[in-house]
Amino acid sequence: MFRWRLPQAVCALSACVCLILAYEDDIEVNYADTYYNEISDAETPEPTPSQTPCTSRDFSKWDKIFAMLENSQMRENMLLQYANDIIKVEMTSLREELLRFVGQYGYSCGVALESAGKKMAMQMEGRIRETMERLKPRDQTVAAVENSNHLEAMLQQLLSAAQMQTSRLAKLETSCFSGPGAGMGLNAKPGSQLPEEAGGAGLREQEVTSQEVALEGVLAAMQQIRVELGEVLRSSRQRLLPAGYEMALLFPMRSRRIHTSVIPAVPLSVSSFTVCMWVKPTAVSNRTVLFSYGNRRNPYEIQLLLGQTSALLTIGGEAHLVEARDVVNPGGPSEWIHLCGAWSSEQGLASLWAGGRKVASTPGVAEGHILPDGGSLLLGQERNGCCPLSPSSGSVVTGFDGGFDPKMAFAGKMTGVNMWDKVLSEEEISQLALRESQGCDRSGNMVAWGVTEMVPHGGAQFIN
Repeated sequence: MFRWRLPQAVCALSACVCLILAYEDDIEVNYADTYYNEISDAETPEPTPSQTPCTSRDFSKWDKIFAMLENSQMRENMLLQYANDIIKVEMTSLREELLRFVGQYGYSCGVALESAGKKMAMQMEGRIRETMERLKPRDQTVAAVENSNHLEAMLQQLLSAAQMQTSRLAKLETSCFSGPGAGMGLNAKPGSQLPEEAGGAGLREQEVTSQEVALEGVLAAMQQIRVELGEVLRSSRQRLLPAGYEMALLFPMRSRRIHTSVIPAVPLSVSSFTVCMWVKPTAVSNRTVLFSYGNRRNPYEIQLLLGQTSALLTIGGEAHLVEARDVVNPGGPSEWIHLCGAWSSEQGLASLWAGGRKVASTPGVAEGHILPDGGSLLLGQERNGCCPLSPSSGSVVTGFDGGFDPKMAFAGKMTGVNMWDKVLSEEEISQLALRESQGCDRSGNMVAWGVTEMVPHGGAQFIN
């Protein structure tokens, strides 16, 4: 059967080949156009109108501005989102580091800080209790003045102790929170890992936070105590008299009648002198009289004056004047000022001292002049129509009502008025000007505070 199928297949294949060859011979490719494509001039068609393409409208200036704003707002939102993502990442890493630090050293440092704070608080309470015991009222005697001076010293010590304790606490915080081996956490290794249980770390963090709040409260209380102690110290200094004096003269206001007459026990006919006093003015004019001595012939033999900001000393009249500027602070609070005026007839050297420091010196002032005896010595005023005669004895009297100018009157407090018949040395004047010293032990030999008779007039009075 195979023999019959093979010849049949060969015959069929040969027939197919013959048909293919015959079909390729009959096909002819014609590339010529099969239609007529020539157009004459007379038959030129009109162009077909086409629709114009869509054109965009012109944007106005406001449209462009709004578009720019929208673009800038989109960019801003993108930047904010980017910054927010960065902050979140950084805060997360910082929180992890803080938790790791608290887990390693928080407990030991917190215990150390808490114990130090408690110890300092106990010390401060003890000192404050001791100071309050000393603040209790006592007998109004000489012991009260000594107690006030001791109280001022104790307050100063308390302030210094508060400053020292604050510095110690700052050093403790610095040493505790600087370095991996700070405080009691020296045994902890720098590479130690965070505890596995997050609850333990959170509990330690809460303990440290509460301890920090407690320490901050202690610090705030100490600072408040320091401020209050400073105010108490300032107020006590304002109330206390300087240099251990127990009384002062009060001139409540400017008046032609308010002054104090001084009646020395020895004549004032001298060729040299030193006058010192403590003054606390409440109001100062261009010419405020503190100390004045004169007679009928010359009412201005000695004058110690205050100006708006200066101190002045005249000998034998206004022609012989010594002035020191920037002695008084008119805009500041009223404070005690120590003033001294010295003069020697031999060389005519006059000098002014303020606060124990020589502030002015002028030679040739009333050289060879001798102060006359029998004049009137006043505090807080000067006598223009000096020294009327007494009708009965014909002698000079002091403390009269007329001849005063209220514009030159002194208003304030005055204490420690002393006068010597010589020029004191620089060291002696410096010692007298010390506020904490016992300057009251050094009295003048011509006018001595607390010894020489002084008569207040017109409302002036002695106060403790």
